[in-house]
Amino acid sequence: MSERQVLQPTAEHPITVTPTDGRVVVRIGGTVVAETDAALSLRESTYPVVQYVPFAAVDQTVLRRSDTTTYCPFKGEANYFDVTVAGTTVEDAIWTYEQPYEAVGAIAGHVAFYAEKADVAVGPSS
Repeated sequence: MSERQVLQPTAEHPITVTPTDGRVVVRIGGTVVAETDAALSLRESTYPVVQYVPFAAVDQTVLRRSDTTTYCPFKGEANYFDVTVAGTTVEDAIWTYEQPYEAVGAIAGHVAFYAEKADVAVGPSS
């Protein structure tokens, strides 16, 4: 197997991780599966901002680790979780970088939800 390419953020492909200003509430199928005032906003190049929620803020009873993995040369290897609510399973709804590269090290211990699989809302802090 060849070595995986590791890239650093640049002016042409910037990545920033900052505390989210507000409370993040994540719903799947109308059910709240995560809620926190301690989310992180990851901005990468021209992509939409992604909210990274502390893993501990996610309802652990709805999670099942999937076999899916992907690789990002800027962030590292991602692992995925399925979410089951009200008897319905949403496959690979969550991804996490358990050992992210140093440039985005702050997202360790956090998970992100696919916008098309979950309703991720940012509102005023409680």
